[in-house]
Amino acid sequence: MTIHKEGYTSIALCILFIFVLNAVIQFYFPQAHTVKWIVYILSAMLFLIILQFFRSPSISIDTNDKQVLCPADGKVVVIEETTETEYLKDKRIQLSVFMSPVNVHINRNPIAGVIKYFHYHKGKYLVAWHPKSSTENERTTIVIENSEGVPVLFRQIAGALARRIVWYVKEGDQVQQGQQFGFIKFGSRVDVFLPLGSEIKVELGQVVKGGRTILAELPEMIPVKRVKKADIA
Repeated sequence: MTIHKEGYTSIALCILFIFVLNAVIQFYFPQAHTVKWIVYILSAMLFLIILQFFRSPSISIDTNDKQVLCPADGKVVVIEETTETEYLKDKRIQLSVFMSPVNVHINRNPIAGVIKYFHYHKGKYLVAWHPKSSTENERTTIVIENSEGVPVLFRQIAGALARRIVWYVKEGDQVQQGQQFGFIKFGSRVDVFLPLGSEIKVELGQVVKGGRTILAELPEMIPVKRVKKADIA
């Protein structure tokens, strides 16, 4: 099993904690065999939980300019029309994916293109399914514009347990679909805001996989006729 780079420090701290805990139990309670076995079992479970949380499976990604890939493993908890007020400032279809502690927590670009906007927001740590977590929690907002000029906005949102958001992108970066753009530690959610008219390919409650599940197909763009000054009467 491959371990993600974001897990190295956490795993090292976990090993140190387990070592100290077991050393203390062994030193102060050498005859308490039942207690020691309980601690051994709990220590092993803790280590395995931390280890699986930071796993980084190798996946095959099929790219498609018309499709929007799921940015994270988890479950679809929101599909609704809403108004995006930070950057796009118009009506969009919002899809939200809740990431539990047992999911892979790598975040991937839903489309290919150029990072047109990036902003990190300090905030609260409401539970990830709270209606206001999208606008009040600690979060990042990222906008990718594809080759046809279609912007897709998405957010990493910290929850009550997840208190560290990591990102690897900045404004102006050219990114590939399915490429890692960040990581959220210990569960949270990712929101995606799509143009109206997008064909949604998932349902509420559906379990989805980052970089593999197709969330939607983008609508066809209508070419804009540019008017020359000479054409203006």
